[in-house]
Amino acid sequence: MLDGLDDIEWRRLGHAYGAADDVPDLIRALRSPDPATRDDALGTLYTNVYHQGSRYQASAYAVPFLLELLADPATPDRPAILALVTSLAIGPDEAVLPDGFPIGAYRRAAEGGRELLAAKPAPWSGTDETAKEYVEYAYVESLDAADRERLWAYIDVAVYDAARAGVPLFRDLLDDSDPWVRVGSAYALAWFPEAAAGSLPALARATEAAQLTGAGAVEVATLLVAAGLLGAAPDHRVLADPRPVVRCAAAIGRSRVLGPETDPEAVEELLTWAAAPAGLDDPTEGGWVPFLGGDLSGYAGLALRQLGPRHADRAFDALTERLPTVGGDQSLTVLGEALRLAFPDGPLPSGTPATALAPRQRRLAEVLSRSPAPWLIDGQEFGNVAMLVEEYGLPDDRAALTAYLTA
Repeated sequence: MLDGLDDIEWRRLGHAYGAADDVPDLIRALRSPDPATRDDALGTLYTNVYHQGSRYQASAYAVPFLLELLADPATPDRPAILALVTSLAIGPDEAVLPDGFPIGAYRRAAEGGRELLAAKPAPWSGTDETAKEYVEYAYVESLDAADRERLWAYIDVAVYDAARAGVPLFRDLLDDSDPWVRVGSAYALAWFPEAAAGSLPALARATEAAQLTGAGAVEVATLLVAAGLLGAAPDHRVLADPRPVVRCAAAIGRSRVLGPETDPEAVEELLTWAAAPAGLDDPTEGGWVPFLGGDLSGYAGLALRQLGPRHADRAFDALTERLPTVGGDQSLTVLGEALRLAFPDGPLPSGTPATALAPRQRRLAEVLSRSPAPWLIDGQEFGNVAMLVEEYGLPDDRAALTAYLTA
């Protein structure tokens, strides 16, 4: 187990905090019999090789060993390791939903990045372990914006491809005895469209088996959404399933594949979920469908985009109905879609008076002005929401927005 882990010159590889010489011990700690030790190791890996969604040179080298741990049924906490591998592969999934992972665009953006990475100095020069000297940041900052983009895209693709090597394992794990390993494997497979030809039959078999054996709604729903992201529309008969979360997943999958041709039943399901007040998502069996952090209503709101302009008015109505009830990351999802519909031509010109707002713009501004929740995260002002509102030319706090509307 973990043969070759110490053969890698980790101190010459960078992560969020410089040299990655701490990574081998962290990977080994994931096998510890002590749950606290495992939790600490996992949390640290989330901060160094996957820091706030960013991946690093060391991340691609860590993935094969994480896959090795995942393949061993004796490894504790395999769903958590699977989640880390998937996060390393794609970053935050909200950045690529509802369309799926655009690996072709990433590969194009990465062209030329290999040479830039080869020229990057090691993050640790010298041998004094008490005085590490991090020199790679200066190199990255010396690049122009285009080259920095190429470098980071190349690193992201390298990590993605390291995780893609685990696709055959993910397919096998669809039959695992642990239901959360099965859920995590279906979720992971959704992001590898280049392997769809082999993954879709595996997902179809797993879906049929899950339905026959009475598997939980979360598992079935995850399989349906994953298939949709890879290009296979769930059977329309699933829209009649008695479990709400399964119906929503089927509607999401169908809209992803069928777009403007999505059947009316699926459209109605999406609209119902997109308008649902926060807290009403169906956490079936104590878990949640892993896409978009479990915010299935938010995902339904994103999926409405794929229906095209025909349903835009009803989509905007649903989003503005839900917006007053959400906060934190959920408000970013709902507000982002509502702003996109209200401002199809982009931000307001500077100095635009409230009297010149289009009807959707005025309505959205009024909803925001009288709704405290979307502006907050854990009871505190949420700067990300303020920045998002400001990007469209509206005042960036609720009091200023109210004054703007009544001026």
